[in-house]
Amino acid sequence: MVLRRPGPIESDPLEACEVPRPVPADNEILVRVRACGVCRTDLHVCEGELAPKHPAIVPGHEIVGVVEARGAHSRHFQAGERVGIAWLRETDGTCEYCTTGRENLCPNARFTGWDADGGYAEFAVVRDDYAYRIPDAIDDEHAAPLLCAGIIGFRAIKRAGIAPGATVGLYGFGGSAHLALQVLARWGCRVFVMSRGGVHREFARELGAQWIGEASEAPPAPLDAAILFAPAGTLVAPALRSLRRGGVLAIAGIYLSPIPTLDYERDLFYEREIRSVTANTRADGEEFLTIAGEIPIRTSTIGMPLERANRALTMLKHDELRGAAVLLP
Repeated sequence: MVLRRPGPIESDPLEACEVPRPVPADNEILVRVRACGVCRTDLHVCEGELAPKHPAIVPGHEIVGVVEARGAHSRHFQAGERVGIAWLRETDGTCEYCTTGRENLCPNARFTGWDADGGYAEFAVVRDDYAYRIPDAIDDEHAAPLLCAGIIGFRAIKRAGIAPGATVGLYGFGGSAHLALQVLARWGCRVFVMSRGGVHREFARELGAQWIGEASEAPPAPLDAAILFAPAGTLVAPALRSLRRGGVLAIAGIYLSPIPTLDYERDLFYEREIRSVTANTRADGEEFLTIAGEIPIRTSTIGMPLERANRALTMLKHDELRGAAVLLP
């Protein structure tokens, strides 16, 4: 499914096309895609909120598949082994960020489904040192959303400084939040979910949320930390006001609508903080996938044929999904 010109997802900007099978470079593996999760970042690419980098791109960066072929210098995986491909595709490995454990901030980073073709396809290639092993306890369809929604949710948990037993607020409840909630529940956290309603509220309750309300409502207790999953800048102020002194708000998305003016005393004073989340390191991904296999995380998915990618993204845009859509080539 190829994007040639961004536009409203309701206009079906993705086209079904036959393209040549990619050939792996010396340090790459060719992956036969078995499942590819549908992420909100894909929506931002398709609608142009993330500026196009190519005249034609195949989106998708929550990829699970099997190694079909290996480049001459590929050493990490064997043919037939199950692997995952995530958003962070490549970094330079030499900059000050890469050499200090912060490769997610590399200025020369490249991303799957934006800089290079992704998983809305039957085949994909990736450097073998940027692919992941997938937990045996989780099948292809249910593992796919872990590769971005799961990893980024986990990165947001770390950026918010959440410790076991903390009181946490989740603003927005969808593909990423429903996975983060399960990690927090495993850590014995008290979790409050702020959601507009619909299919999300009952699902949050099933997964262990202890209170569910509107973002405009004060939660039952001050929050040690909060994570904003919804791409709505209007939610920043109410989230900050719900934090206790010294609390942290982590913003998990790659895109956020404008943030209205904040009142310093009301919203930020007493050392409340805002922290952004930028991609993830491979160490984040490996740590999260290990935890996901141990829980094991329960991923709510709707499997859809690859050619219905436009419809899957439309459902995501309009909050019609109970969890995550997964495309099945």
